Amino acid sequence: MTGTLRRGENESEQLLTAVARLHTHGVPVDWSAIVGRNSAIDLPTYAFQRERYWPRPRAVAGDVRGAGLTSLGHPLLGAAVELAGGEGVVFTSRLSLASHAWLADHTAQGVVLLAGTAFVELVVRAGDEVGCGVLEELALERPLVLPERGAVQVQVVLDALEESGRRAVSVYSRPEEETDWTRHASGTLSASVAPVPVWQETAWPPPGAEPVPVDGFYEAMAETGYGYGPSFQGLQTAWRRGEEVFAEVRLSDESA
Repeated sequence: MTGTLRRGENESEQLLTAVARLHTHGVPVDWSAIVGRNSAIDLPTYAFQRERYWPRPRAVAGDVRGAGLTSLGHPLLGAAVELAGGEGVVFTSRLSLASHAWLADHTAQGVVLLAGTAFVELVVRAGDEVGCGVLEELALERPLVLPERGAVQVQVVLDALEESGRRAVSVYSRPEEETDWTRHASGTLSASVAPVPVWQETAWPPPGAEPVPVDGFYEAMAETGYGYGPSFQGLQTAWRRGEEVFAEVRLSDESA
């Protein structure tokens, strides 16, 4: 029970105050009968809950041809320049968590590292540009750390074509505003035509393969210091047959 009238005070205000008090104590109130329909608005449930509707800025690559470079249209490689005298080709890029946010989903001990497969993509794409699309060897020498702020400049350097039809390749980086380059990977590209692997299995999963549990796989990796965010959590199922491992891997719709 609650009082609705007090001597000398506004009766309407007192009545609404009483109804509101009952409402806060769990008594159902038909507010539409009091304030009219379509008059109520939803309020945030938390003082700092909000949604942003402003577009987030993204780095936009300009036309590099004005600087004498060749644009590649590749998400990890920006431009290329052929060195005079046929001494080689240099491919350049700029990587940051602002321009390539998905890279932050690959960490080790809390530090964002460029994934090893990204080095393979950089090198193979560079080789495709010069007709040496077969990666014969690639050794990863040092991790490439991506800073929380700022960016790193990346160069993929292809040496001159050898008589054997091979090119030596190296991947370098340096933080912006610094002068020293660090070599992260080196290897060999070839112009030979690689044999196309032939899938011999006629059924899936392959006969004789035993399923391997994958539940908790990424959580277990995180406990050892390897962090894989949504962009790198594509493992769906896996099987093992002797020393062979078969797996189904799929990108999330957002990553794709």
